[in-house]
Amino acid sequence: MSTEPLRPHLARDLIARAEQASPHWSRRIRNELDGIQLGRGRHVDHVNARVLRRILAEHDWPGHRLVGRNGCRAAWQLALHADDDPELQRSAARLMHRAAQDDDAPPWQWAHLHDRALLTSGHTMQEYGTQYRGGPHGVELYPVREPATVNARRAELGLPPVAVATNGLRQRLRTPSSRINDATALTAFSLMAGAA
Repeated sequence: MSTEPLRPHLARDLIARAEQASPHWSRRIRNELDGIQLGRGRHVDHVNARVLRRILAEHDWPGHRLVGRNGCRAAWQLALHADDDPELQRSAARLMHRAAQDDDAPPWQWAHLHDRALLTSGHTMQEYGTQYRGGPHGVELYPVREPATVNARRAELGLPPVAVATNGLRQRLRTPSSRINDATALTAFSLMAGAA
């Protein structure tokens, strides 16, 4: 695989968008935003979702060959934060799955997006145990389908066991459980839980 992406300008745009939104995502997960800041961040996520929708329509999933590893990761981050557009998340997850099968995107990133798309689409359980929410005892895993076999499914995609990911997430957050609440349920938890 060539190290130079086919569309470096597209890679730069995706990376810049993810970098611009990243401070908002980080502060949102820690519940450190006032209403105005939250609204501005949601507007950025909405604009990024529209841009990502256009990219998917024109190029399919922006994988490693098209935009490089960093561009692919940035596209994944934008898709993860398109929570207000479940249809886009489902479409992005389908396209990313094909890219992962073609070795053009990391399977573990696809697992995060797949789980996120399930939850934002109204499903009550996730497949790979990548999505977390705030609860009365701090960070909690959203319910997982067939929890007895989740670690085997995770291992197939290069993800660590759920307990390892959860402990790592809690260490990285280092936020008192009282500051993490249901308002942060579908934010950047998945990014932090598996992207060590």
